[in-house]
Amino acid sequence: MRAFVVYVRPILEYNSVIWSPSLVRDIQQLEKVQRRFTKRLVGMKTLSYSERLRRLSSPSLELRRLYLDLVFCYKVVFGIVSIALDDCFEVRSDLRTRGHSYKLYKSRCTASIRSNFFAERVINIWNSLPLTVDFTTLRSFRRTVQNVDFSSFLKCS
Repeated sequence: MRAFVVYVRPILEYNSVIWSPSLVRDIQQLEKVQRRFTKRLVGMKTLSYSERLRRLSSPSLELRRLYLDLVFCYKVVFGIVSIALDDCFEVRSDLRTRGHSYKLYKSRCTASIRSNFFAERVINIWNSLPLTVDFTTLRSFRRTVQNVDFSSFLKCS
């Protein structure tokens, strides 16, 4: 599995924040690479894909892309990257909402192609983050976001 993590996964995840597949068939094509690799590991041939991932303590590639989107969103919101927050997002001015205080406003988009852009696809996930997610540092954010169940946001299981 180490060879996959070091050599293959970086290629599959390269620029995933900019380009992330939205069609189920494209997501499945990328996932097929990891599916095939894990099936060839010793003792894993007869197990289902989800069981192989669980035993290897590895998330699906789709879930990893979602994590990468959230981490990049964190970096934009907290000014870690040199992208102006106003260029990507509009911060909600209404602070009476439930959940964390870093909610983003989602404007209505009429073009279906626009809904797949990073700034559009990450807002619903970002706004649904529970209070258990720690926003104090990037490291704590990464650690706590791993414990959140994002299964409702995944297109393929």
